[in-house]
Amino acid sequence: MSGALPRVLIVDDDAMFRKILLADLSERGFRVEELDGSGAVATEVVNRAPEVLLLDLNLPDTNGIEVLESLRAAAADCRTIMVTGTEDIAQAVRAIRAGAFDYVTKPVNLDALAVSIERAAEAGRVSRERDLYRQHYDRRFDYVESRNPEMKRIHELARRVAGSETTAVLIDGESGTGKELIANRIHQASARSEMPFLEVNCASLPEQLLESELFGHEKGSFTDASSRKRGLLELADGGTLFLDEVGEMAPPIQVKLLRVLERMTFRRVGGTRDIRVSVRVISATNRELDEEVKRGQFREDLYFRLKVVPVTLPPLRERPEDIPVLARHFLRRFAVSFSQEMSDIAPEAMRALLGYPWPGNIRELRNVMERAVLLHDGTILTAPMLMLTGTSSHSPGGVGEFLGALRGIAEGGLPVDGVDFEEVSGSVERFLLLAALETSGWNQTGAARKLRLNRDKLRTRMKNHGLTPPAA
Repeated sequence: MSGALPRVLIVDDDAMFRKILLADLSERGFRVEELDGSGAVATEVVNRAPEVLLLDLNLPDTNGIEVLESLRAAAADCRTIMVTGTEDIAQAVRAIRAGAFDYVTKPVNLDALAVSIERAAEAGRVSRERDLYRQHYDRRFDYVESRNPEMKRIHELARRVAGSETTAVLIDGESGTGKELIANRIHQASARSEMPFLEVNCASLPEQLLESELFGHEKGSFTDASSRKRGLLELADGGTLFLDEVGEMAPPIQVKLLRVLERMTFRRVGGTRDIRVSVRVISATNRELDEEVKRGQFREDLYFRLKVVPVTLPPLRERPEDIPVLARHFLRRFAVSFSQEMSDIAPEAMRALLGYPWPGNIRELRNVMERAVLLHDGTILTAPMLMLTGTSSHSPGGVGEFLGALRGIAEGGLPVDGVDFEEVSGSVERFLLLAALETSGWNQTGAARKLRLNRDKLRTRMKNHGLTPPAA
């Protein structure tokens, strides 16, 4: 039990019983109020908002079952312990089915009742934490259907994994490629979707804090452990835990994580009791974990246990057909967020987006669009608004569209209305020229060698495409 003891409301028509409970529970530190059970009980409970309700089954004007049903209809956020003067199994079953957390009979064992109240309050607290996490991640993630064949294959794989009992998935790819989004998509498409999706970045916390964050700790287990803490594994029970940058995890924690994946049990730091959970663990890394294994920096047994289902995300530069879709998606999203009227992207701005290499991948594209919409007015996003660095007038503006078109042709054949051969082949030639020139520092001899041309032919083609060295 952590933090302040819960607020308790006693609803019972027996004044002496209320007096006894009030005195005992107050002495134990609970914050206690009482009602005699007359009038609109459910309304009064909702108004007082206790964390735990002690509810008499037989009240003057109603009964506890009806009150429970009214509270459930009102979505009241409290846990109810039903109290009755007789041991009636059928009534107990009815109460539990109606939503009661527990059922006790008079005369009440006060020690046992205090334990039940603490358990009820803790269950409510965990439920609220799960709801907060779920709301947070539901707001963060929205999906854009990819036009890239490899991404379509990955999304289909995610759908299959979501429908399975597989408990471990390893997603790798460059930073910003959307690893967390794929992890969340697996979660949302699974039977675990109503349970929490929790995340921890393994590189952002020192070893002791990461261990406590994952596994929780008992009071007094280390200097700053002033109370018991439930870890993310416990809070994610029934749902999904996303371990970002798992390659940064310290070896001692790797050992404990391996045990979780093999047995689905763990102990809190300083604890002596095994806690059993059912959690899908999705890990992500932008490092070559197989190389880390060879260097002895990552456990081989954990590596193979994490990659039951491996997923590799391509960088944005390898899926240019998605750049226009993503850019327009972010434009709409941020226009709404910032109450802007911007609604379209100018052709030259789209060419700039398609010609940029996107080293930061989707995250960088998102940031660029957010900045552009925030800092500029108007209805059309223009190229200067993007403020892309490292680009020039020589950037191969149509490369993204061209590569996307080639993929479409390779997969589905030529379009019904055909293609412009000169335009497509010219785009290929211009792209290769630029690539060779830029990687050679615009040294024409070096570029000609890369393209297996003599220098005169290179110069002729440069002239045909209007390519001149950038100004110093």
